[in-house]
Amino acid sequence: MNARSNRFSRMILSLSALALFVCAPFAYAQVAQPPSTNLPLSVTAAGNHASIVVGASSNPIAEVSLDFQDATGLSAASLGASARIVDISDPVLLARLPGSTLTSLTSALPVMLTIEPPANGGLSFRGTGRMEIHTHALPYSVGSSFRVFKAPLGGTFHDVTDEIAQGSVRARTTYGGFSQFLILVDLRSTSTVIDEKIGSLRAQIAALPVDERGSLTAALNQAEAAIDAADYADAIEAINAFRSRVQDRAGQFIANEWRATHDVENQAGQLIAGVNSLGFSVAYLRDFGQ
Repeated sequence: MNARSNRFSRMILSLSALALFVCAPFAYAQVAQPPSTNLPLSVTAAGNHASIVVGASSNPIAEVSLDFQDATGLSAASLGASARIVDISDPVLLARLPGSTLTSLTSALPVMLTIEPPANGGLSFRGTGRMEIHTHALPYSVGSSFRVFKAPLGGTFHDVTDEIAQGSVRARTTYGGFSQFLILVDLRSTSTVIDEKIGSLRAQIAALPVDERGSLTAALNQAEAAIDAADYADAIEAINAFRSRVQDRAGQFIANEWRATHDVENQAGQLIAGVNSLGFSVAYLRDFGQ
């Protein structure tokens, strides 16, 4: 993909947003717990919806909502949720972040959320779910560089953002499975992020049955070519076609179930989550450049 040249302006925008944490300490309270402190959680869950309040219920650090497409056995216990304050300078944690120093935690929200349902908890779901992390600890700005990152336990984090909305910050993502989540400041070029997301989708396609690979590869190739040509309308159209193809084939031709026992892989859910996040990055490139 061709590199684009607006990265510096994006960094200035992001650093200006971060400066609010220093210049307006009374507007956005810092999370003051010591590193590696487990946080209290209040979890409610039933049917296809779960809510997680992180911190004291009277003054929560964050509120998390999860909406499943088709869940079975969802309860507060089966969700396996926990959260903790992390040390933003911990070298072990920093090694898990992509982009060297271009992705970072902020001291305003040094919180890692883990959702790791116990194997004997009975939770399963088909398709995808939708997560929103709502926090008043971060200030919203148009073109914000805050992103939702996800990693397997102890693994490398990657950008899974679908949307960053105001109020103060509402960070949203689609999921086809769980593990650990952070909200990071991401100053990498959007082109770099798009390349990473396309590469991840190609690896997932390669793991599908042979008959399912051709159409999805063609749609992804079309999206990539359109992005390179700055034809964002065609890129979004190809992304939508990719998503529709996966949705049409899910269940019968592409595996689409997640289980806490980890004996199956939700390929359709992961593909849809990945292409949704790619769509976010393409729209960001269209609207804000690098």
